[in-house]
Amino acid sequence: MKLSVIIPIYNEIQTIEKILKKITTVLPEVPKEIVMVDDGSKDGTRQWLVDTFGDPEQHPILANLNLAGQFQCFPLAPSAETNGDRQGHSFVMATKWEVKVIFHRQNQGKGGALRTAFAAATGDVLIIQDADLEYDPEDWEPMWKLINGGWADVVYGSRFYGNPHRVLYFHHYLGNKLITSLIDLVCNINLSDIEVCYKMFRREVLEDLRLICSDFGFEVEFTMKVTRSPRRWRIYEVGVAYYGRTFAEGKKINWRDGVKALGYIAKFWLTNA
Repeated sequence: MKLSVIIPIYNEIQTIEKILKKITTVLPEVPKEIVMVDDGSKDGTRQWLVDTFGDPEQHPILANLNLAGQFQCFPLAPSAETNGDRQGHSFVMATKWEVKVIFHRQNQGKGGALRTAFAAATGDVLIIQDADLEYDPEDWEPMWKLINGGWADVVYGSRFYGNPHRVLYFHHYLGNKLITSLIDLVCNINLSDIEVCYKMFRREVLEDLRLICSDFGFEVEFTMKVTRSPRRWRIYEVGVAYYGRTFAEGKKINWRDGVKALGYIAKFWLTNA
């Protein structure tokens, strides 16, 4: 199965290169593509993406990381696919993967960036990866095993299962617990962390959803629509590490997003939209 790594990006010039280099080392035996959507960045992220991966009109491309730690890019030939890419190269190589970069002219929010990336993704399985360094791609492995092994359709990470977790804001923790508990109540489930970035899921799950949220409300919408689907998707959780940021370090979600999340819970519970 092919894995699509979905990366919404907004003003992450300090971390985007570092997280991409981490990604190249994970699950080396799995065919992968990386779909990045720059959501109107103004801090130099857009220019870095163009300088590194070239004209997005020419994408998808092949990319790898050379021994000097620099990204190298190669065009994809239009010939038939073989064992992983359209040039006959094998995806078994740990540092070679397909890349697509898409630019939003204006900021549309995380949900908007994700919908754009989902539409461009071609993998059998998708994983959402933030462009900062709050989450470690090494935690994909147990998630992948559950899906590839036929146990799960959707796998959530959870920051509350004993893995390393930076101690930060109590009001964020309380808000997350409130939102998660309300969704657990109305959907009759027992997830522990619905606001977590890491969600890995089969393509069939995505095709079953009609997503409309453009902001951080995506987390509520995705969870409620997946858990209330007539398809009865098999959902698992695994513990993941969390290297959180302060607001001074670039954290974006705030209390307003928490208030909006409560509104989204009511909306999707009452309307089943």
